[in-house]
Amino acid sequence: MAPNSDSDLMWPPGTVRLEVLQQPGADDAVILQPQPSRDPNDPLNWSPWRKHLNFGLVSLYVFMVFALIDCAPVTWGPMNRQLGFSYEILNDSYAIGCGTLALGGLLLIPFALKYGRRPVYLMSTAIQLGMSVWTARMQTVADLLLINAFSNLVAALAETMVQMTIADVYFVHQRGLMNSIYLLMLTMGVSVAPIAAGYITIYEGWRWVWWWMAVFFGAAFLGFLFFYEETKFSSTPVENNGPSGGSESKDKSGSNTIHFDGVDLEKLNGISGPERQLTAISVDHSIPKKTYKQRLALWSASPSSLSQLAKHMYEPLFMLFYFPAVGYVGLMYGFMTASITVTITTYSDWMTLPPYNFSAAGIGLMGLPAFIGTALAAVICGPLSDYFIIYLSKRNNGIYEPEMRLWVILMFAPFVPAGLLMFGIGLNNGQPWPILAVGLGLVGFGTTPACSISLTYLTDAYTAIIADSMVGVTFVRNVISTIFVFALSPWITSAGITGFYISFSAIVSAILLALLIFVFFGRKFRVKFAERYRFFAKKQIDSRKA
Repeated sequence: MAPNSDSDLMWPPGTVRLEVLQQPGADDAVILQPQPSRDPNDPLNWSPWRKHLNFGLVSLYVFMVFALIDCAPVTWGPMNRQLGFSYEILNDSYAIGCGTLALGGLLLIPFALKYGRRPVYLMSTAIQLGMSVWTARMQTVADLLLINAFSNLVAALAETMVQMTIADVYFVHQRGLMNSIYLLMLTMGVSVAPIAAGYITIYEGWRWVWWWMAVFFGAAFLGFLFFYEETKFSSTPVENNGPSGGSESKDKSGSNTIHFDGVDLEKLNGISGPERQLTAISVDHSIPKKTYKQRLALWSASPSSLSQLAKHMYEPLFMLFYFPAVGYVGLMYGFMTASITVTITTYSDWMTLPPYNFSAAGIGLMGLPAFIGTALAAVICGPLSDYFIIYLSKRNNGIYEPEMRLWVILMFAPFVPAGLLMFGIGLNNGQPWPILAVGLGLVGFGTTPACSISLTYLTDAYTAIIADSMVGVTFVRNVISTIFVFALSPWITSAGITGFYISFSAIVSAILLALLIFVFFGRKFRVKFAERYRFFAKKQIDSRKA
């Protein structure tokens, strides 16, 4: 429902006017949210190619980080034979990695807030390059444990800083697609990279998996060094910039009128052509553009004390309890990720046995169905989500509510339990592997919208505190992953494969159905906790002032 005229000026965080409705038969105008400043250096004012180059490098970074994490199990067999590492030690090293993955965001994201995204991306890429070389030369158990601890600690940035970058550069009506691309690149790192690693292990040896990782991380580092521009920007947006800004006010009748660059948008009804292209802001060209050297400065420090920096290392945990949406998204994101993880772990163990007798290469290829399902969902749900919010905003008198995105998750939700049951019961009954592959594909097809759109929802609803919120979300996600690393085997031993997958599917279904609470009451939560949101927003080191 659109806010009434008495409360329009006090809309809760995330509620914005996204469309201005025109005459029947004329196209409606999309209003940019968040509204850019008049500064040509504002990332929201960048040309599309600069934005896409920036995000392309971030997407490559996400792919490489998750490839580094998930290629490791492929090399365990020859590593066991050559170095004598037991599978118990190898599993423990993976569990240590899950633990540090949960802590990495808490420890490192505050530095991205204070010093900018660019130095943290550069630092992370350089460290992962070093970790790849170290792994290629690994000899002892101490090497194994330390590598997993440090590489996953830094890898946590790939789960938290990307949403910060998307919020820095893209508008509300573009974020659904960008988050879908993020999930697609993540899935490629998880599912496709291990297939390549399997063949490298067979034909070149397991150490060459990590030498190739070092080569690609070296290339990524050079890409960030010479092409990635800082996206942290703290200028005041246009609505606070006087007559040239866009603002919302009430006329004498109490109705709302949107002004954009000093123009009453209601007077634009029926106007066509460039005059109605409200996606172009009035940039103040008297402000000098940064030079190439200035745009590639190693850091852009914000004034803040060490105590302020330290607060961002524990406040994300408070966000999980202070804002219901943050806690719920963390829970759903965690179980959607677990839906993929438990299937991978299960077929890696069981499909090497009769009646399947899969080789290591065959096990690796079973990652393809989940990737195909993810790719199809990303192609569909990202554009659909962005289109759907414009459609619903139009029906809502031009007002956008972040909960409008959640309907798309519900469209895809039934595929997750259906895929889990098809895979789990099929595996238990020795069904042909194509049936299991279809089940894996359905899981990927259903979990991708749940993850990408829920992250977009959180970004739209709580933009000013998205960094802390995402750290809290990924902490929960990785804690859930760590729990399932330890709980999966005894659970299957106790209940059997079918019993486990029926129970797990029921839990996942309940979590997905809980989304209806936020579809219908999410706005009330945002209203209730609006002052709390503004309190934390003011404490942010580098938030865009609204």
